[in-house]
Amino acid sequence: MKKCIVISDSFKGSLSSGEICDIARACFAEVLSDCELAAIPGADGGEGTVDCFHQVCGGELVPVTVQGPFGQDMEAAYLRLDGGRAVIEMASSAGLPLVGDRRDPRITSTYGVGQQIRHAVEQGSTQILLGLGGSATNDGGIGMLKALGVRFLDENDVDAGEGGQALAKVSRIDISGLNPLLREAHIQVACDVNNPLCGEIGSTYVYGPQKGVTENQKKQLDEDMAHFAQITSQALGTDYCNTPGAGAAGGLGFAFLSYLGATLTPGIELILNAVGLEQELSDADVVVTGEGRLDFQTAMGKAPVGVAKLAKKYHAKVIAFAGSVTKEAVACNEAGIDAFFPIVRGISTLSEAMDPATAKANMAAAVEQVFRLL
Repeated sequence: MKKCIVISDSFKGSLSSGEICDIARACFAEVLSDCELAAIPGADGGEGTVDCFHQVCGGELVPVTVQGPFGQDMEAAYLRLDGGRAVIEMASSAGLPLVGDRRDPRITSTYGVGQQIRHAVEQGSTQILLGLGGSATNDGGIGMLKALGVRFLDENDVDAGEGGQALAKVSRIDISGLNPLLREAHIQVACDVNNPLCGEIGSTYVYGPQKGVTENQKKQLDEDMAHFAQITSQALGTDYCNTPGAGAAGGLGFAFLSYLGATLTPGIELILNAVGLEQELSDADVVVTGEGRLDFQTAMGKAPVGVAKLAKKYHAKVIAFAGSVTKEAVACNEAGIDAFFPIVRGISTLSEAMDPATAKANMAAAVEQVFRLL
């Protein structure tokens, strides 16, 4: 082997993409010092997207005081680049790491996402790239849109509220207060999934459980989302309910399409273009990638499979590491990943396995052993 490329998504809550690059460099120097290594930060629109662009493109991190998923004041930063460009990740104000064990998408809101967008356009940004991954919400984008000036009213013409519980209450929508600066802005959404808004492969059924939706709540919340989509269609004369990606981030994809005229692009494509991966791949023998959990969702277009598809264009072998691997992860083999390896060693609780120090040690051990085979 002459050249290896490492480009992995973060292991959410445990390891950043940059830390994984550092681990790979250390292991490479130990066992493969005579080969060339290119360690590149990666992301697919979720946690780590802003950091990835910051490392590759530079720019200025802009801190903003926003409302977190439970309405609490917190600080979130977006990246301001030259040419009126900004990069925002919704996970920074409405992501899973912010809710801890209090996972309840009936009340978690995307309001803070809208505050970041509003700040960016008010500061002169006209091109916004927004990453959707890692959400703790299932509010159809109601919170975000309220922060941007849209009003969602119930049958008594009173504000419908926040979170997923507001979806069923919406009976009238008033877009007259939508921030006018958004008319001059182009929003490109980095979306790593193709799910529609509703139904058994929609946002609630597929991604709701990881956000706290119980089996008994799925049907009702999905019906509530469908109700919101119907009211939106009646008010705006559009119908994006079945558009691929509409179900991303608890329906935030639907909100961007319906209300803000955004375009949805696979997040990994945007990242790979930004980091110039294809140029590096032209003479690579092996590509190492990964994410926190490999499952059937990974094969639907998340970062590791996006990397693998591009690597196969240049006939490189692809190895993936993950914090956990499900039975359905075998679909990743068909999608271009030649072999994948869970990093957890021995029996442990989820909190033990996700402890950053433990995850770092496990990752280093797994990477070193696999590198010895190369």
